[in-house]
Amino acid sequence: MDLNEITRRAMRVHGLYDELNLAKHGRTWSRHDFILGFVGDIGDLAKLTQAADGVRPARPGPGLGHELADCLWSVVVLAELYGIDLEAEYDTTMRQLEESITGELEQGATP
Repeated sequence: MDLNEITRRAMRVHGLYDELNLAKHGRTWSRHDFILGFVGDIGDLAKLTQAADGVRPARPGPGLGHELADCLWSVVVLAELYGIDLEAEYDTTMRQLEESITGELEQGATP
């Protein structure tokens, strides 16, 4: 599955949530509501990674893979809602990081 397909599917699910929220609550989520939901998902992800590392007890329900996919969905939707070309930004950011890290390694980075 490529990023375009992931984005199409993410936005289709986002549209379904809009329909559900409109039917149940009379309104859809704003971008601000959506980011707050994402923060909650990140909290769930943190708890699941702690459980996977034995720091806290495991809880019943969706696992780490589910929560990672949920967070990816949120990132993809947020990029669309804010008009960000995620593929281009990812490429640029990774290139910058590779160059920066490689430069430090070549200079013999010390702690």
